[in-house]
Amino acid sequence: MSNVRLIARLDVKGKNLIKGIHLEGLRIIGSPGEHAQRYYEQGIDELIYMDCVASLYGRNSLGDLVEQTARNVFVPMTVGGGVRSVDDVRELLRRGADKVAVNTAAARRPELISEIANAFGSQCMVLSIEAKRKPGGWEVFTDNGREFTGRDVIEWAQEAASLGAGEILLTSVDQEGTRKGYDLDLVKAVSASVGIPVIASGGMGSSQHAVDAIHSGADAIAMADLLHYKRSSIAQVREDVSAAGIRVRVYE
Repeated sequence: MSNVRLIARLDVKGKNLIKGIHLEGLRIIGSPGEHAQRYYEQGIDELIYMDCVASLYGRNSLGDLVEQTARNVFVPMTVGGGVRSVDDVRELLRRGADKVAVNTAAARRPELISEIANAFGSQCMVLSIEAKRKPGGWEVFTDNGREFTGRDVIEWAQEAASLGAGEILLTSVDQEGTRKGYDLDLVKAVSASVGIPVIASGGMGSSQHAVDAIHSGADAIAMADLLHYKRSSIAQVREDVSAAGIRVRVYE
């Protein structure tokens, strides 16, 4: 098994790094670029930038931030929010992104997944899934957890993988911002249903939550609140996860 990746997730609104609960009630944390720099220096494996109002306004405005970050930060960077076309992807890659995360536009037009994968390779195409529990499963939401699609999460994950998605960013809207841990049933169900890596996102409040998600099938862990509020450190999480017998990158 390859190393489990520890990823810092930075949700951005305008020029601010923000954090919400259930993707709502957003609080300003500070400068996204400064936080990205700090997490890089502390040994994060990857970064995810999400423009959390982009789909609402039909744009992704992270280009400048990505370009600025790429000058000083040398870990893979995934960028999402408002990505609607191959041209949007090309522009973000040109600015320094390594991968793009697509949610709303892919849910509206699934063939976009294949178009991006064919143009830039599957490893570049990350499907972002915002999942909310429903009786007997989970439903796909878009527009930062506002709009329901009627799609079943498991079926959508499988369809996206077959269309060429190389990775899934799986966010539990129910758990997001609660510090109560990931939705482990969701992580298990999606991980078991696809043959591509799954990033667990939404709810990490302690290192144990990361261990639980990895044991549930996650290939990577996205952290936000835990790092933004300095309730733990990347080094501590790495140490705790490693102590649980899970392979992580050795960071010197």
